[in-house]
Amino acid sequence: MSSNRINKQYDISHSLGQVALGAEPADMVVTNGTLVNVYTGELIGHTDIAIKHGRIAYVGQATHTIGANTQVIDAAGRYISPGLLDGHMHVESTMLSVTEFSKAALAKGTTAIFMDPHEIANVFGTEGVRLMHEEGRGLPLKVYTTFPSCVPSTTDLEDAGAELHVADIAEGMTWDGVAGLGEVMNFPGVVHGEPKMTGEIKATMQSGKAVTGHFPSDDEAELQAYIAAGVTSCHETVTREQGLAKLRLGMHLMIREGSAWHDVKEVIKVVTEDHVRTDNIMLVTDDVYPETLVDKGHLNHVVRRAIEEGVDPVTAIQMGTINTARYFKLDGDIGGIAPGKCADLLLIDDLRDMEPSTVITNGELVYSGGELLAQFPSYVYPEKIRQSVHIAKPLTAADFLLPSRSQGTSTKVHLIQAIENSARTAKAVATLRVSEGMIQPDPGQDIVQIACIERHHGTGQISLAFAQGFQLKRGAVASTVAHDSHNLLVMGTNADDMAVAANELARLGGGMIAVEDGKILASVPMVIAGLMSDQPLETVTREVKQLAAAWKQLGCPLNAPFMTFSLIALPVIPDIRISNRGLVDVTGFKLIPVEIVEG
Repeated sequence: MSSNRINKQYDISHSLGQVALGAEPADMVVTNGTLVNVYTGELIGHTDIAIKHGRIAYVGQATHTIGANTQVIDAAGRYISPGLLDGHMHVESTMLSVTEFSKAALAKGTTAIFMDPHEIANVFGTEGVRLMHEEGRGLPLKVYTTFPSCVPSTTDLEDAGAELHVADIAEGMTWDGVAGLGEVMNFPGVVHGEPKMTGEIKATMQSGKAVTGHFPSDDEAELQAYIAAGVTSCHETVTREQGLAKLRLGMHLMIREGSAWHDVKEVIKVVTEDHVRTDNIMLVTDDVYPETLVDKGHLNHVVRRAIEEGVDPVTAIQMGTINTARYFKLDGDIGGIAPGKCADLLLIDDLRDMEPSTVITNGELVYSGGELLAQFPSYVYPEKIRQSVHIAKPLTAADFLLPSRSQGTSTKVHLIQAIENSARTAKAVATLRVSEGMIQPDPGQDIVQIACIERHHGTGQISLAFAQGFQLKRGAVASTVAHDSHNLLVMGTNADDMAVAANELARLGGGMIAVEDGKILASVPMVIAGLMSDQPLETVTREVKQLAAAWKQLGCPLNAPFMTFSLIALPVIPDIRISNRGLVDVTGFKLIPVEIVEG
């Protein structure tokens, strides 16, 4: 049984009642577990759970519900927890299809997600959102969608593959399984009443659904204006003080622990030190990469981190289950273990470890003994989605040479300085050599050439600039994961390798690649919109590890450098970025020349 075929409680309520009374046998009974009761905060020993038609019929001593054909699962003293719910995440960040991600997530105890597919929306608009949404509706994992709100992130400084308007959001709110509006990143637009943002929030509120937020500022007046506009949650909280401010104003606080952003340690202090009520606190992942899924887990890792920081295990589980369900107004179906709820259960040996040994969704055994038991339907994206890299012509080394307007042998340039483990960049100035009229990169100064190539419409538009901080000594790298517009991003020490990297990535249909002396060291093909692989988790994890090793071979010592690289084209986070239109001064919200010519 899959999420788009959940039996409605009102259609089977009589049968559930008959099971509770012992007049009908249950389909499945889980026996002799310690119930994690997220409603009362109790641990209740020697508890059985009787299940009928995918929903819970009885909680307690359920021997009277067992018939001749009832499947009985002995919890053998294990804990019985509700399935975990991730209230904010981007499937595209896992580099996996929704189907392949769901296999990894279910094995780690996540039984429902609220995905914001704004990456594919920047490439294919509503069509891309619908395809990911539809893929998710056919899976044992419950996949709810928050409809992307800020596509593109800016219309003045870059060119994305698509744009979403208020009418698109209004239509999206009518889709079955859309639970709200995706993170509203354009908080200045909300605060200052831009018609597009105001219209999107109004359409969402009129549909009775959640408006999820993204508010990184410390400005108290702007925060209150943002909340007053209708935004009800935020996952972009990095300090205890920010968390307290939001909670005191009635906002729902999403505490994030992903692969790059580790916010639990600091923000969870609102619970462990300030002892606030936890009803309005959720745990989320935001962005998780394949290796994290394999090595650490999914939402179970976030719950575990909260417990490690001193949160009571039952409280931590509440923040990853019932609180999320209530926020999205879905607690009638998910988030807890009680009569009438969907039978999404985890059997866990140790609550502090949070590794499920058995996972049940909709009353079906989907994971047990280290094996996935569920059937996952195949989902093939249309050829159009798999052919999303459109460059005007094969690129040559000449396309990556930047002519100087200076007559001398050197010139000054604006520089993008990358910062390890940070989404921000710094603006700098450097002096570079000019040879045969072309400005030269200088690996000795840790300065490499960077290019952003429009890849959605085949316009042939290429912008060139220089970056520092990656410590590349040789070769080139490229990526079609380039937030948020996802054009083709190339960086290298020489133009020849840059051309090889760009052309090969276009041939593959997108992804990430590393090249040295014309030879491909590693690649991660991502044929789904140039953002996601169609391969299994094990394959993608292996490819990503090989890519990380290739970056190191080229001289880069940074942690997950391709992730920092993918943000170099995001012109809404200070200080300086590259887009397909040129070099962007984010603080001035304008394009600036690469070369600084005096006079």
